[in-house]
Amino acid sequence: MYMLVEKRTSSHLHLKRSPGIRSWSLFVGIASIGLAAAYYSADSLAWKLFYMAGCFFVAAQNLEQWEEAIFDKNKGTICLKTFNLYKKILTFSKGGNEQVVALLNEIRDVNVEEETVRYFGKGYLVVLRFVTGFSHPLTQSAVLGCRSDVEAVAKLITSFLGLDRVENQQDLSQSSETEASDADEPQDKY
Repeated sequence: MYMLVEKRTSSHLHLKRSPGIRSWSLFVGIASIGLAAAYYSADSLAWKLFYMAGCFFVAAQNLEQWEEAIFDKNKGTICLKTFNLYKKILTFSKGGNEQVVALLNEIRDVNVEEETVRYFGKGYLVVLRFVTGFSHPLTQSAVLGCRSDVEAVAKLITSFLGLDRVENQQDLSQSSETEASDADEPQDKY
């Protein structure tokens, strides 16, 4: 699952993402290695603590981030938040939270992009495109394989922001301009 809809109203869209089953499995596996090394070793208590702490830090480093995207039409902003357990531990709870805030009216397009993930294949993520030419991913990491989930989130965001209606209006105005310019041209008869 790419992102889950936490709350959806006409003026508020709240999307969340938590670490997936692969991430938690890796976390438990690496932490278990540290516990097993400490339990079965004949080393001193200091070494056992070192084994457990070292494997816990490696496991926490490989854990995916918790991510949120909050679209608020009342404030006119989008807030992208990330929470990283590893950074939180290293900075003694002062860091680990990152936040990006942008204006909703500056978003001109929502796309699905494909990333190559080493050893695993292709991953997909939603990218927000702004009128300034700047692009920002909705999440920091891509989801493997499930392009349809990512496209569904992109379509949800597009419909919430009304970008699909803007595109349809632009298409209609461009087609009417093309028809008008075609009518202005002289017609050749053969």
